[in-house]
Amino acid sequence: MSKAQLAEQVTDIAHRAGDAIMNIYARDFDVAKKDDKSPLTEADLAAHHIIVDGLNAISDLPVLSEESAHIAWDERREWSQYWLVDPLDGTKEFIKKNGEFTVNIALIEQGEPVLGVVYAPALNVTYVGVVGEQAQRIQSDKTEPLKPARHQDGETWKVVGSRSHQSPQIQSLLEQLPGETELVAMGSSLKLCLVAEGKAHLYPRLGPTSEWDTAAAHAIVIAAGARVVELDADKPLTQQNTPLRYNQKESLLNPYFLVSC
Repeated sequence: MSKAQLAEQVTDIAHRAGDAIMNIYARDFDVAKKDDKSPLTEADLAAHHIIVDGLNAISDLPVLSEESAHIAWDERREWSQYWLVDPLDGTKEFIKKNGEFTVNIALIEQGEPVLGVVYAPALNVTYVGVVGEQAQRIQSDKTEPLKPARHQDGETWKVVGSRSHQSPQIQSLLEQLPGETELVAMGSSLKLCLVAEGKAHLYPRLGPTSEWDTAAAHAIVIAAGARVVELDADKPLTQQNTPLRYNQKESLLNPYFLVSC
C-alpha cells in the first residue's frame, strides 16, 4: 500500500473520531483532571479508542497516544516506525466550544514525521500531508494544495500565537522582527497548519508541548515545503537548523520550536 493510500485510510479514521467528538460536543459533558492537571473529557477517550482500533485494523505498527502515554522508554526506543496520536488536541478549546480543536494522527519513521492528518471537526476542515508526495486542505469536498508564504520585504509579519497558552516571550520576539507585525491567535495544531497553508509566516513555540501535539501537523508542514526546527529562547530569530524529532529521548516533551517557510 502506498503512503497516499494509507493517508486516505487514516483520514477516514480521523473523521470517524471527529464524528464521535462532535456527538459529545453537542451536549453537556463532564471534565476530569489528569495527573498533570490538564483537562480530560469523554470525547478524548472516545476518539482515542476509535483511532487505536482503526489503526490496529490497517497496520501492525505500535500506537502511542496521549491517552496511552505510559509506554516505557525501554520499549519505545526500539521503535523504528509507529503511530503518534492526539485524539483531541485542544481540549481547552473543546471545553470553551470555540471550534479550534483537532484530531491528530501521524506516522513516524526513524524519528521523523512522514504522514500526517489533522482534522478539525467543528470547522469541517482536514489537512493531509505525505512527505514527498502531497499536502492538501480539504473542506466541503473541495481540495486545495497547501502553499506556504515566504515573507516579503515591507510585508506585515503574520505570527501565530496560542489562544490558550500565550507566552510573554512572544511579545519580545514580535518586537525584534523588522517592520509591522500581526499576531494571529489560534488553538491546537491548527497553528502549524496556518503556516503550511500560507496564512502566517511564523509560528514560534516558546512554551510546553508534547510530541503528539505537533507530529501530524509537522508532517503536513514538511509536505507543504516549510519546516519545523528547534528554537533557542534566548535568540529566537537566530537561524536554527536542528529539525524537531520524535521518540529520541525518554521525555515526550518537545523543545521550543519554530515553524517557518
